[in-house]
Amino acid sequence: MMKEIIELPGKIITLERNAFLKSGRNIDTNAYYVIQGSLRVFILDGDEEQTIRFGYKENLLVALDSYLSGKPSDLYIQAIKKSAIKVIPKKQIEQWLANPANQHIWTKILEDLVLQQMEREVDILTSSPKQRYERVLQRSPQLFQEIPNKYIANYLRMSPETLSRLKKS
Repeated sequence: MMKEIIELPGKIITLERNAFLKSGRNIDTNAYYVIQGSLRVFILDGDEEQTIRFGYKENLLVALDSYLSGKPSDLYIQAIKKSAIKVIPKKQIEQWLANPANQHIWTKILEDLVLQQMEREVDILTSSPKQRYERVLQRSPQLFQEIPNKYIANYLRMSPETLSRLKKS
C-alpha cells in the first residue's frame, strides 16, 4: 500500500549519524520514506529528550501535527545512524490525492499512524516496564535489531539497566 507513496517524485538525501532531519519549532509538511538507516522522533521535556517514535528501513515518518496543521511542531527527527531518506513534499502528495482512487490508500496510511500512536500511549499509561517491553517486542521485533538500547529504553520510559535486565530474562 505504501508503494504508491514512495513512487511519488521526491529527492533522496543522506543524513550522517546524529544529523537532524527536523528540529523543534519548525513547520515541516514533508513525508519521509526511510530507504536505509534509522531515525528517532523525539521532543524536549525541559532538558530531557523523550523518544516517541522510530523510523528504519521501509518506514514512513512525518511530523504529523505540522503536516496536518501547517503550524510549527515541537518534534525533532534525528538520524541514529547514517541514513538515506526520500523526501516527499506535501504538494506531491496533494497532487496524487487529486485522484479519488488514491484517497483510500492515504486514509489507510494515516489511520495506521494514528493507531500506532494510540497503542504507544496505552503502553506508556497502563503497562509495567516488562509488559511495555513484551508488547513492543511482539509488535516490532525489528526495532531491537535496528535501534540502540539507550534509545529503546528512553522510548519505553525505563532505564537502560532495566531494559538490559528484561532482555536477559
